[in-house]
Amino acid sequence: MNQRLIDLHVHSTKSDGTLTPEEVVCAASTAGLSAIALTDHDTVSGVADAAGTAAALGIELVPGIEFSTEYALPGSSEGKEVHIVGLFIDPDNPLLLEKTKEFRECRNGRNAKMVAALQKEGFSITMDELITANPDSIITRANIARFLYETGQVKSVQKVFEKYIGDGCRCFIGRFKVSPLEAVELIHAAGGVAILAHPLLYHLKPAALQQLIDTLKQARLDGIEAVYSTHSAADEQYVKNLAEKNGLLISGGSDFHGENKPSIRLGSGHGNLRVPYEILADLRKRHEVLTRKV
Repeated sequence: MNQRLIDLHVHSTKSDGTLTPEEVVCAASTAGLSAIALTDHDTVSGVADAAGTAAALGIELVPGIEFSTEYALPGSSEGKEVHIVGLFIDPDNPLLLEKTKEFRECRNGRNAKMVAALQKEGFSITMDELITANPDSIITRANIARFLYETGQVKSVQKVFEKYIGDGCRCFIGRFKVSPLEAVELIHAAGGVAILAHPLLYHLKPAALQQLIDTLKQARLDGIEAVYSTHSAADEQYVKNLAEKNGLLISGGSDFHGENKPSIRLGSGHGNLRVPYEILADLRKRHEVLTRKV
């Protein structure tokens, strides 16, 4: 059977990917995908750029976004970064545009502090150089690491994260605090469906992961990303069971970033990822229920 395949977690140069939105759509066509969701960090600006190419190539384009949030671990003073993906977002929603502008301004302040810390380590890098190298993009740590790699100052992008800007490293600067509950509520306000992204990457014990899901269900979380690049078959089934237990839909995607994550290919992840179109059909039904006029 010729099964239609999709990818609902994709990044472009509008955040920390290395392909433009138009190039992402062309790559999806080459990969034989029926649909993709463009889910750049803190912006929906790439959706309009991708729309014309998607229409021309017959690729279904789902407007999306990804928010990085901080989850307060119960009984602990520590926070955990948790990502929430929004699908079927209205890219013109005024509240969404206002809030994402605030998020980007806070992110820019964080980036400036990390650049200053890297300068103290002896690296040649400025914010102006980063902006020039990443025009019209939301600059993230991946962009910083790639700049240092492409200017020959480090041997690999991974090394920058491992030694300098990864969580807890010497040049790491914490993010502004947006809670996952706030992200879910903002996605719903913009007409979208809210998905807990790559839940196993948070390395929470089962009880703690269930607590996170219980918290997000208070804001009517819609789904959880069960099909993902780093998941084994057992991981995928575990998350699917978790979704069923909690009455959540499932989503799936590669988390494609182009050369910033070179081992992850659009639509197929490390090679074994397969996200069937039926997943998108179920998520669309939820979107229609959420946005139905009474």
